[in-house]
Amino acid sequence: MAKTNGKNWLRAKGSASSNKVTFLELFFDLVFVFSISQLSHALAAHYTPLGAAEAALMTFAVWWVWIFTAWVTNWLDPDKMPVRGMLVALMMLGLLLSASIPEAFGDKGLLFAGAYVAMQVGRSLFTTYAMTRVDRANTLNFVRITAWLVAAGVFWIAGGLLEHEARLIAWVIALAIEYAGPAAGFAVPVLGRSTARDWDVSGAHMAERCALFVIICLGEAILVSGRTFAELPFSGLTNVVFVTAFIGTVAMWWLYFRFGHGRAAHRIEHEETPGSLARQAFTYGHIPILAGIIVHAVAVEFMFSHPHETGDLGIAAAVLGGSGLFLIGNLWFKGATSGRMPLSHLAGLVFLILLAFVAPFIEVYLMGILATLVLIVVAAWEYRSLTGTEAAPTLH
Repeated sequence: MAKTNGKNWLRAKGSASSNKVTFLELFFDLVFVFSISQLSHALAAHYTPLGAAEAALMTFAVWWVWIFTAWVTNWLDPDKMPVRGMLVALMMLGLLLSASIPEAFGDKGLLFAGAYVAMQVGRSLFTTYAMTRVDRANTLNFVRITAWLVAAGVFWIAGGLLEHEARLIAWVIALAIEYAGPAAGFAVPVLGRSTARDWDVSGAHMAERCALFVIICLGEAILVSGRTFAELPFSGLTNVVFVTAFIGTVAMWWLYFRFGHGRAAHRIEHEETPGSLARQAFTYGHIPILAGIIVHAVAVEFMFSHPHETGDLGIAAAVLGGSGLFLIGNLWFKGATSGRMPLSHLAGLVFLILLAFVAPFIEVYLMGILATLVLIVVAAWEYRSLTGTEAAPTLH
């Protein structure tokens, strides 16, 4: 990598600080605490098939704008003043994006779309400029990325100007373009396409950034439990639901951090093509993990508000689906970083599927207890099978 004219805003590869997550990056993440809260509340408030589709789309969008920024700050140095300015600007736009989530499919559609496109395209253009004359390969990469984001941006803005189902369709097309980009190597006529070897990322930095985002999501689940419990009259049932929700969140934390995160960080640091693994395990593999925690937070609200409800398949889908999505995400994540799927997680998914058959006949709070027990059993099974083998390269 050549350096010229002092205009180098990139991290110094190989230095002690090259893998460090900076305080500004953590500050930037605070905006997404608000985003996750808005997403869970929006889903709980509009818990219909259409509401779920809209919440899913916004979840994909929030994750995409965050993970793209995480990739960029893997190269750019947040301690450099221009990069700091860029991140602060993204924070402001992210705050507008988050604030518009509840009415993104109403009166604030254009605000949501405009803030999103400004974040995606603006950050990509800034990074392209930062890479110029410093890293030619990545300059071309970000020119290609910008082209894909601009193409998607047309549909984002068009959707913001449309209404109802037309907006949803336009935004689905926009997301499909953006999500297809990495898998297609951001191929652009004349400019060609990127390869996995072009993405020379710091695996430790990427692993820590994603781990911090998971902490943000788990924090929202904790906040939902605490806030709702504080607002309800004190009773034995609310105590049971509160403890169940807390233990379920702790079990999720354990499943991700006890073995998954540490092994992934070690694996990606020693990978010949870390960019390929980062794309598979972090860019895509964390989506169901994020979705699972958000749905879990919604399920907690239902457990408090409808503890004795039976026969509601929608509520059952939230209670069991949160745990199921989280396990699917961990299967993907751990399988990509270890080469083998953990049997404990597969068994947990089977248990949850079996519970789905009896869910219409049991009360919501009991269903929540059973779903939490599944997570505990999976965590205990994995711990028992892997204790003492943390250094092994694969799961057993």
